[in-house]
Amino acid sequence: MQNPLLERSTLPFEFPDFPAITAAHYLEAAEAGVARQLEELRAIAQDADAPTFENTFVALERSGQLLRRTIMAYGTVFSAHGTDDLREIDPTLQALFSGHMDAIHLDQGLFDRLASFDATGLEGEDARLVSETLRTFRAAGAELDADKKATLRELNGRITDLSSEYSRKLLGAMNDAAVHFEDAGDLAGLSEGELASAAGAAREAGHESGYLLTLVLPTAQPLLATLEIGESRRRLFEASVTRGRDGENRTLGLAARMAALRATRAELLGHETHADVVLEGATAPSLEAVRERLAELVPAAVANARAEADELAKISGAPINPWDWAYYSAAVAKERYTLDRAALREYFELDAVLARGVFAAAQRLYGLSFSERTDLPLYHPDVRIWDVHNQDGSILGLFLGDFFARPTKSGGAWMNSIRESVGLFNERPVVTNTLNIPKPAAGEPALVSFDEVNTLFHEFGHALHGLFSAGKYPSLAGTSVPRDFVEYPSQVNEMWSLHEEILPGYAAHTETGAPLPEGTIAKLEAAALWGEGFATTEYLTAAVLDLAWHSLPAGETVEDPAAFEDRVLKEAGLIPDLVPSRYRTGYFKHIFDGGYSAGYYSYIWSEVLDADTVEWFTENGGLRRGNGDHFRSELLSRGNTRDPLESYELFRGRPARIEPLLVRRGLPTGQGA
Repeated sequence: MQNPLLERSTLPFEFPDFPAITAAHYLEAAEAGVARQLEELRAIAQDADAPTFENTFVALERSGQLLRRTIMAYGTVFSAHGTDDLREIDPTLQALFSGHMDAIHLDQGLFDRLASFDATGLEGEDARLVSETLRTFRAAGAELDADKKATLRELNGRITDLSSEYSRKLLGAMNDAAVHFEDAGDLAGLSEGELASAAGAAREAGHESGYLLTLVLPTAQPLLATLEIGESRRRLFEASVTRGRDGENRTLGLAARMAALRATRAELLGHETHADVVLEGATAPSLEAVRERLAELVPAAVANARAEADELAKISGAPINPWDWAYYSAAVAKERYTLDRAALREYFELDAVLARGVFAAAQRLYGLSFSERTDLPLYHPDVRIWDVHNQDGSILGLFLGDFFARPTKSGGAWMNSIRESVGLFNERPVVTNTLNIPKPAAGEPALVSFDEVNTLFHEFGHALHGLFSAGKYPSLAGTSVPRDFVEYPSQVNEMWSLHEEILPGYAAHTETGAPLPEGTIAKLEAAALWGEGFATTEYLTAAVLDLAWHSLPAGETVEDPAAFEDRVLKEAGLIPDLVPSRYRTGYFKHIFDGGYSAGYYSYIWSEVLDADTVEWFTENGGLRRGNGDHFRSELLSRGNTRDPLESYELFRGRPARIEPLLVRRGLPTGQGA
């Protein structure tokens, strides 16, 4: 069969014909794409004409189209539906991609030609392309001598292999750790729909009877808030925190080896640590600035968490266990704020949250409309797809939603691009949101927790960032921004989930149609502030752990990753025995196979901008079309076409202030100001 990837798709939006693409096709197209781009780059480097902007930097941006569309299609499918045949070829593909990046960035002739171009007179996005391209090449080792480049290639290859192995083993560990219960009595507290979903998961996994609780990627498992029996909560919690610790799917040693190799690579590149390498291309000014920000937030967050634990102990009648935290927090919410989080699920049905919540907010702010279509070939039957239109009726792009958990899907939630909005190629964006919501039993509504409602709004913020991209060059377009800026638009979009003009539109009881009880929004906001001690400490623990792994000097090895994790967290003043990290080393996919190494601090760094932006919307009338258009034109559409902090200041009218974040997190407003 002809490989569908070798030619541009004739489907709308050049949509990939996913069912027709086999693992062998991905591999063949990737190899052909690498070879073709190397020929294109050789032509640039050996061009006899004097270097110009068009024949160097623009030519570089134009190169590699076959490889680009192959990577985008493969990356979408592998993370969301990584079947055995794809997992088998993944190590080969990852090694191919990594080696190819080295072939580009370490090509002396290509770099010399790029560096010799006189960019004087360029401005705007053209000038930005030159500076960012040269910075990327230099950061990747373009100025090393030949021997060091050879060493760098070897290190990059080994790190890529370990990362790929970590990903494969983590997926196996996630599936292995699912907790099987034979007796429904052990699952008291779960709804009939949740029991039916767990029974279906057990049959799918090969159990003849019983119920299977599958895991989500973070430490905190949603069902811990509703399981009434403490022993059942303990089993689910311990299954979560011990993923990757033992057995054939052990990931701890892989993480330690990756961290050591990254430290060695950093030294080769002239930096003290891997974190210094990462921060070189970030909006944060330095590693020390990030450390200071985290350190100044930890004491107050931990104090708040301890106070919350004392409150929970009064309700439980004993010192609180980490697996009991969510359950008794829900009890506090129910008692103090008359808020029953478990019962709230009955008001949040997936389709309603999407159409009358997520999409409705985008319509109000940006004039968008959405129409579902069923004519494009998808990689899994659960995937859905919508045309996205501007208010004037012009097509903006496609949005794909892949919401339900399955054994072939990586844990967590994310946005991905199948096509990017790139002016150079006259492309329209095709973006995806992927979540891991438990799939309901046949005929049952897909109910989601309020945390999952927030996740839907969050991930759609990423989608908007991709859909609104107005960049000309692919390397600067859309979400191709510094890692500590990329979470900012998505975090801002969460503000609309509780908005008084949005929430009543999607929150209705699935059986009676009744609206949320009066005062629920105020109760949710009050309950969220009460729990900020735990939430902030849980997050900071993960951010500190990430920096600890990636601040290791070259030559230092960690023999016992679990002991290392415990030591560095306690030395930082954190309390992992009471408030565990949002992700532990064994399942910290973000940093060991997700591009966030030394960058997990990004969420709190971005939240400074996010909280300040929420304040701006509030000051300027909230959910107004003019506000959305201003945010879209000055920030969401800009990508990396100019310094993102410049975009922020042009949007906000000044640099961001930290005080709104401190108020949101329940921290002293004099701290860190």
